[in-house]
Amino acid sequence: MNIIVFPGQGSQKIGMGKELSENFVEAKHVFEEVNDAINLNLTKIMWEGTDDQISLTSNAQPALMACSVAVLRVLEKITNKNLPNLADYLCGHSLGEYTAMTAAGVFSLKECAVLLRLRGNAMQESVPLGQGAMAAFIGVDIDTTQKILNEVQTIGICDVGNDNADGQVVISGDKSAVEKAIELSKGFGVKRAVILPVSAPFHCRLMSPAQLVMKEALSKINFCAPVLPIISNTTALPENDTDILKNNLVDQVTSTVRWRETMNFAN
Repeated sequence: MNIIVFPGQGSQKIGMGKELSENFVEAKHVFEEVNDAINLNLTKIMWEGTDDQISLTSNAQPALMACSVAVLRVLEKITNKNLPNLADYLCGHSLGEYTAMTAAGVFSLKECAVLLRLRGNAMQESVPLGQGAMAAFIGVDIDTTQKILNEVQTIGICDVGNDNADGQVVISGDKSAVEKAIELSKGFGVKRAVILPVSAPFHCRLMSPAQLVMKEALSKINFCAPVLPIISNTTALPENDTDILKNNLVDQVTSTVRWRETMNFAN
């Protein structure tokens, strides 16, 4: 079983995609189309900007998608194979699920760029800067993490943002609740707890305003049947149905990214 996996936010870095664009016209066209779609010279930020600029959520999300699609287009070119001949399933971490749907023909590259620019802004604006936080727990499973979170709900919202792997769970929510969870974590056997350098608490209930924004935006997009099943962040199961695919994108804004289970499915 072959699965193509697309990255999520945090994978960005200055210079990504530049060499690809310079050597493959297929990649160059992807970047140009994304720039035009969002009316922004995103590639200038990607290739000449600062770490702070490329890490801004509204830039990082369409930039990572553009880079991923460019890589895929080049892969199809050099192998002389189309997507169904390269993989059996697609998946992506958080925004990577949008990339997977673009690759699978659910919506266009232009539509995806606009959606991700909107998604990035909406997620950033859902929580005032400094009021939310995310932290990674190392050396703990999701069940133990949930027990810790149950202890801090009177302080504020704190949810499992990402169940990334055996021994790595990311929590997300109000800064005060996240800090209290970190304080309690050693008593539950967590080996290490690290605050993540993110600008907003993604994939938790605090993202409800962004979820409403994306629900409205996605309702206006005509979803086409994917050429390959897409494994959902929220269910960790492959899906072809367009209505369910759309609902999955709405749900994932506030839901746990079930990446560990997604990777287990892949294996």
